[in-house]
Amino acid sequence: MLEIERLSVSYGGLSALREVSLRVGAGEFIALVGPNGAGKTTLFKAISGTVAPASGRIRYEGRDLVSAAPSERAHLGIAHVPEGRQVFPSLTVLENLEMGAYAAAGRGGLERSLERIFALFPMLADRRRQLAGTLSGGEQQMLAIGRGIASLPRLLMLDEPSMGLAPTVADLIFERIAELHRDGGLTVLLVEQRVAEALQSCDKGYVLETGRIVLEGPRQALLADDRVRRAYLGM
Repeated sequence: MLEIERLSVSYGGLSALREVSLRVGAGEFIALVGPNGAGKTTLFKAISGTVAPASGRIRYEGRDLVSAAPSERAHLGIAHVPEGRQVFPSLTVLENLEMGAYAAAGRGGLERSLERIFALFPMLADRRRQLAGTLSGGEQQMLAIGRGIASLPRLLMLDEPSMGLAPTVADLIFERIAELHRDGGLTVLLVEQRVAEALQSCDKGYVLETGRIVLEGPRQALLADDRVRRAYLGM
């Protein structure tokens, strides 16, 4: 579904990504882990089109994504749930979800999407008329994920969904992401610093450090890797 080949991105002459290559197959759950500043968010921005690559290729369902305008990419079935949630605080929960359904696929399926979102996150149904800016951090994260789902994407990209959340709330978020993948067959690309939870949920993982992919493999292989266990799992 998504193929990235030798992708490099620079900011002001500094290299943020260096010849990164990865693949995401249809229906897969892929985790991308690594320390702060490794380039994980930059990779997502390159896929979404908010930063331009210096070199390399991004192909999505056989199409050259680099040549597509950022405004087109959501209509192609890509949903990006950004780091820090970034909900529209002055809009209600329902209005935020309606904004998510602006993409071509989502416009005709809003009612079905809302049923799915409210089944996943019942608290959003209870607060549908509440301003998003008055929600707790965990509720805002649920709303951000719901807004992504509202576009009826084929690829859901989640950037640090557990950031700043209490452990119990983060666990709930991970459970719902796994449910979306398991029950809905949704393709998921997850960036996450809670490495154990991310790797336990995924089919395959990549470890990104200082702008480069340093390890990749199926879930069990990465969980058993001594480097991963020492650096990220505290073992």
